Amino acid sequence: MGTAIKADLTVTMALLKRGLVLFPGAGHAGAVRVADIGIPSEVIEKEKINVRLLNKESLLGIMGRREADAHKGDFGHLLVVAGSPGKAGAAVMTAKGALRAGAGLVSVATPVGLVPIVQQQVFESMCIPSAESIDGTIGIGAENELIKSAMKMSACAIGPGLSTHYETVRMVRNFVQQVTVPVVIDADGLNALAGSLDVLRSARVPVIMTPHPGEMARLLGISTADVQKDRLGMAASFAAKYKVTLVLKGAGTVVAAPDGRMYVNSTGNPGMATGGTGDVLTGMIGSLLAQGYSSLQSACLGVYLHGRAGDLAAQEKGEASMIAGDLIEKIPEAIKETRE
Repeated sequence: MGTAIKADLTVTMALLKRGLVLFPGAGHAGAVRVADIGIPSEVIEKEKINVRLLNKESLLGIMGRREADAHKGDFGHLLVVAGSPGKAGAAVMTAKGALRAGAGLVSVATPVGLVPIVQQQVFESMCIPSAESIDGTIGIGAENELIKSAMKMSACAIGPGLSTHYETVRMVRNFVQQVTVPVVIDADGLNALAGSLDVLRSARVPVIMTPHPGEMARLLGISTADVQKDRLGMAASFAAKYKVTLVLKGAGTVVAAPDGRMYVNSTGNPGMATGGTGDVLTGMIGSLLAQGYSSLQSACLGVYLHGRAGDLAAQEKGEASMIAGDLIEKIPEAIKETRE
């Protein structure tokens, strides 16, 4: 009715309500408690509710433990296709996120000119020098080599910092159609698909897409405000239409599977609204894909752990001073407590 109080405590009956975990409602709810008023479980089951809260309890038992005789080959090899002049940091953040999330090996395909920067910043990753366009971005001449490299990998993450140079856009579209391992697409990888979403129908492998609201708006040809008005609906319809797992980022990140299952994340804070945190998430999800988790498991685990690492970093640094590197350093702690 145009007016809403900001509560200290909200008591809701039987189950959580969507408006209490999605903003702007979540910002008015305060602490939320669910009260059991005796509604029979079979009544709830008949409703076939397909939206769940993504929290530690919902992830119990998913994360496996490492065998004593394990080696790096047991935990996958992730190909990261990222970076362009002025955005080498995106490749670095993606690689670091992937390594901290447990990938056995990470190879970064980046323009030839950026290889020294990446190798100086991420000692633990390998680099694949990629042919450049005239403007120093990954060019169309790199396409065949990247596709061949991907065949040797367990999964691929493409998009952070790539630029929207016309050669790079063409490379991304062709790569998505020809890659033979599961792929997560973010940032300029998503921008390359705007206006050419039929590319997704030609993909041979499971695809995870991780747009923020602005990127989602570009993909759909609508306004960011329209996306934010119906985050669950937009994510669900897109995932079903294009048969992808969609991660719609933001406060209360939404994970939508092609079969209609949906999750709303419970972790994260405003301190994560800083450059590079999205690149870290891409690396984490790609890392989990490479380790053999399913698309939905990788998306859910990556989103939850990313937010939890952000919460741990905020406790130490404060929200205003957090940077993406602080989040990366807290990934091990987030994984340890979630696994336990």
